[in-house]
Amino acid sequence: MQVTNKLTPFFENLNFERDDNTMVINFGPQHPSAHGQLRLVLELDGELVVKAYPDIGYLHRGIEKMGENMTYNEFLPTTDRLDYIASTANNYAYALAVEKLLDIQAPRRAQVIRTMLLELNRIISHLFFLATHALDVGAMSVFLYAFREREFAMDLMEDYCGARLTHSAVRIGGVPLDLPAGWLENLSKFLAKLPEEIQTYEDLLTENRIWKMRLEDVGVLAPEEALSWGCTGPMLRGSGIKYDIRKEEPYELYGELDFDIPVADTNDSYGRYRLYMEEMKQSARIIKQLIPMYAKTEPQLMAHAPKYISAPKEEIMTQNYALMQHFVLVTQGMRPPKGEVYAPTESPKGELGFYIKSEGEPYAYRLKCRAPSFFHTGLLQELLVGTYLADVVTIIGSTNIVFGEVDR
Repeated sequence: MQVTNKLTPFFENLNFERDDNTMVINFGPQHPSAHGQLRLVLELDGELVVKAYPDIGYLHRGIEKMGENMTYNEFLPTTDRLDYIASTANNYAYALAVEKLLDIQAPRRAQVIRTMLLELNRIISHLFFLATHALDVGAMSVFLYAFREREFAMDLMEDYCGARLTHSAVRIGGVPLDLPAGWLENLSKFLAKLPEEIQTYEDLLTENRIWKMRLEDVGVLAPEEALSWGCTGPMLRGSGIKYDIRKEEPYELYGELDFDIPVADTNDSYGRYRLYMEEMKQSARIIKQLIPMYAKTEPQLMAHAPKYISAPKEEIMTQNYALMQHFVLVTQGMRPPKGEVYAPTESPKGELGFYIKSEGEPYAYRLKCRAPSFFHTGLLQELLVGTYLADVVTIIGSTNIVFGEVDR
């Protein structure tokens, strides 16, 4: 009599042809190294991975469908919950897509503030990557140091928008707030100390023989494979392909700024680690250029488009027409023209873009998010085969996936 269990049909569908020499195990979805609700079904021959199947959906909340049932402004705070390690990047990508649909542009001061926040957010995200990746591999000290510095960066975000994790720091058409008094001075102090801290991380890890043994030649991703799987961001640049949307399709003020795009040609986890370290230095370089630009801008924070954007508070409180327009926008929502747009941005993890199709209603007819972690999770079914079980944790960490943007 054949003995079966309820998982047998599942594995048959996955084309797992098991023999007596292999073992099928579940890695996650409740595992601290799974970086979220990732369930990996692994077939092992001893400790060697023969097959890998990433099973997603454990965090699915239907965010894209929510975007089709909420007004454009209502949906913006929900984007915080995609890549919750870099909330501002999600806010901005969505706002940029709507602005493209409306054919409006944020004022110069808003662009300066937005670009500052985006790069500060990139540093926060990269510090989180370094801390958790190091902890996964066993470097406890780096975890503590990187989180300490991340807290200082999050203090700056909190001083600006009042939140540390889900920021909602960007608005469609600009930003909600000007920089508070003393904020630029505190930012400058943080940037002055950051290179010293990055050097500390590098001293602890870069030539550490245990770190190199765990990362070198592990998770090797050839350039053609990276392109084939739709990799972007550090995963693509870590395979030697110099592609960054901030350079290829500049948005905000990136076309005016001087910065380099780091590239690693080792194609492995170690090269990706070095890449993240260099990107933090470039983000600090970008912000330093933006600080003197802020003082040269007019104090306008939101685009002037009464049909779509509420007037400033002073006008709402003193002018009847502005109050009426504000009431309509809040209660009914804006009505963009018919059309469809896609706006790509370079989030800390790769290409983050929003596709919106409008039928002229207060709600998007279709909304689709192109999130980098989704593609990098699918890649695991190829990247993990032929590696050892101990290396699975290292490879997952080096892809820097977050499941808020995978399960949408």
